[in-house]
Amino acid sequence: MSARASPDPGGSATVVISQRVRAGRNDDYRRWQEKTNEVVRGFEGFQGTEMHAPASGDENEWVVVFRFSRVEQLTHWLESAARRQLLEEGRPLFDGPATQEVLSGGTPTDDVVTAVVSHDVRPGHERDFLHWQDKILKEQEKQPGFMGSELFRPVKGIQDRWVVAFRFDTRQHLDEWLDSDARRRLIEEGHGHFDSYDVRKIGSAFGGWFRFGTGRQEGVPPNWKQAMSVVLALYPTVMILELTAGDWFKDLGVPGYIALFLSNVLSVSILTWLLMPLVNRSLAFWLLPGRARSVRVHAAGAAVVVVCYLAIITVFGLTTG
Repeated sequence: MSARASPDPGGSATVVISQRVRAGRNDDYRRWQEKTNEVVRGFEGFQGTEMHAPASGDENEWVVVFRFSRVEQLTHWLESAARRQLLEEGRPLFDGPATQEVLSGGTPTDDVVTAVVSHDVRPGHERDFLHWQDKILKEQEKQPGFMGSELFRPVKGIQDRWVVAFRFDTRQHLDEWLDSDARRRLIEEGHGHFDSYDVRKIGSAFGGWFRFGTGRQEGVPPNWKQAMSVVLALYPTVMILELTAGDWFKDLGVPGYIALFLSNVLSVSILTWLLMPLVNRSLAFWLLPGRARSVRVHAAGAAVVVVCYLAIITVFGLTTG
């Protein structure tokens, strides 16, 4: 897969905003962000937003993602009077200015864990920077859990930086790549082509249970589909373990806190290696972003899952009642 993705001015657009929040103001910031999300929903072309709390050691840096159908619609939101007013209201909550990267074009997906890296490329070094990015991609493709990479060129008048988004199946694999000796050597090699760079991580809820391939075209389902699918597999697993292993643990005199731990180990193992692969294959038409492109497919898949919920509840109601 190529590391290059030229922006399409008429294509989808995403902005990734990173903001440090003052200590002790997280709850206030959440309320402010929820208000902002309500306002942005009224703008033409708005597709969705995600808020990601700080990871450990990220100095209380929150990441918010806004997605729009076209870059001009995103620009309208970023430059709107409504957004300026919201930023003025939220100013007391912020510890320093925010940073933002606009990603124009490409294929927005809800990924397992993504790193967004922005670079200030030196004038006249653009071709060398692209060659260096190709070397980065070749090394990334050797790493465990690598799922794809995409490069976004600057957007005139909006985004001066070059931005790279790359995805891994777990945060552990992403962190291993970010901390690897191979990447450090490549960063040292590339320093001659850019003045500075920033790295931000964006994760999703259940991604480790949804592996459909190693390229961007397959991708990972949206979080709401992941959650519905996990519940579909988790509920019968927990019920069956409660009716079987739960009684065994009691008969053996296993303390409750240990029995709960063992039940969790069993349920996660069953989901990871047995049930979730079955659910993935059965609902691939609905889970895979590359296949579920119409509202009709989204609705049909959700209806199938709800029917399965009702069937499972009915079965357990009849057998345990």
